[in-house]
Amino acid sequence: MENEKKLTRSSNRMIAGVCAGIAEYFGWDPTLLRIVYILATFFTAFAGVIIDIILWIVMPGKRPSDGYEDRMNQRLH
Repeated sequence: MENEKKLTRSSNRMIAGVCAGIAEYFGWDPTLLRIVYILATFFTAFAGVIIDIILWIVMPGKRPSDGYEDRMNQRLH
């Protein structure tokens, strides 16, 4: 079975879960990504706010059932 990752907003959220969702997808630390995002937003005349709003709308939220079946199958094997 293929390991199929999905880019979703995280339940580990500060505002919308966008930064944490991206960090989880790439295996990064969410806190470091949030710091980089804040610095990038500040130095780009707050363009990051617009990008965050767009990603909040476009990225699906993580459902509680996401990955549940896979975790149960791994425990059984």
